[in-house]
Amino acid sequence: MAKIRILLADDHTLFRQGIRQLISNEPDMEVIGEAANGSDAVDKAAELRPDLVLMDIGMPGLSSFEATRQMKKNRPETKVLILTMYDDEDYLVEGMEVGANGYVLKDSPANQLTSAIRDVCRGGSYLSPRMLSQLVDDFRSRIKSANRLPRFATLTTREREVLKLLAEGNSVKEIACDLNLSVKTVEAHKFNLMRKLDIHNKAQLVQYAIQKKIIKIPNLA
Repeated sequence: MAKIRILLADDHTLFRQGIRQLISNEPDMEVIGEAANGSDAVDKAAELRPDLVLMDIGMPGLSSFEATRQMKKNRPETKVLILTMYDDEDYLVEGMEVGANGYVLKDSPANQLTSAIRDVCRGGSYLSPRMLSQLVDDFRSRIKSANRLPRFATLTTREREVLKLLAEGNSVKEIACDLNLSVKTVEAHKFNLMRKLDIHNKAQLVQYAIQKKIIKIPNLA
């Protein structure tokens, strides 16, 4: 049985050594390379063609999200599992947008990490239980307050267009160009729609757009 070939991308040498040791104890996995920054990770992924990349967030130089996007573009079959200390919904959403297959917190037990690696390499996706719980709690709180919040029907046609484009990952500048509007006008539409919907960050905006079927659920698999 072929082993899962893994590339480690993290700027902390001791952490990489610890993960390498952990993986060496698993009979179905092996570390085939290491990278200390995003650019190096992209180059190593192209050279070594790993089955999976364990990707840290916050390395120097090229952002981990851009590195992930490039890896998935160069070789879509390469799986990327984000391994980070940040339990931040915005980071989770950004990771999904660039094609990551899972999101694991660094304080997770070792068996969660190895399970996540296997799940992702079998074609599934993985989300740390704490992140999943956080998303569910946020969703429940929004459902409870739904009756007293102005909803989608209160948005103008232009605000709905801006909402869709924002949820799809476009920047304000890109939306302004696409709709032939000024950046200031798009910013005003963004402010108004987020105020009307009581949305405060990008993660909530994407959740709302998925809930209302304005955009499709990002495919993690």
